[in-house]
Amino acid sequence: MYNALVACRTGMGSSMLLKIKVDQVVKENGYDISVEHSNLDAIEGGNWDFIVTMADITDDVKNKVPYCIAIQNLMDKQEIKKGIEGFLEFRSKK
Repeated sequence: MYNALVACRTGMGSSMLLKIKVDQVVKENGYDISVEHSNLDAIEGGNWDFIVTMADITDDVKNKVPYCIAIQNLMDKQEIKKGIEGFLEFRSKK
């Protein structure tokens, strides 16, 4: 099972909405991924395989985790699915 963190600056608004959509994508596609949400401070010290965050803060976090999925539209499940598939492909090559 992979561990994912959905994060935004405060861990309240956009990360919670995005987590709901990520959970839907995970369930609909049968991905073996555990999803949590928090603020950016939770990245450090966490055991995350990847994070999902809004595209405008990706530069702040991409060097702190093994893989970062940048989302433009937090309501777009196809964009989220494409990001997760990119992560799974990345991991399969390791």
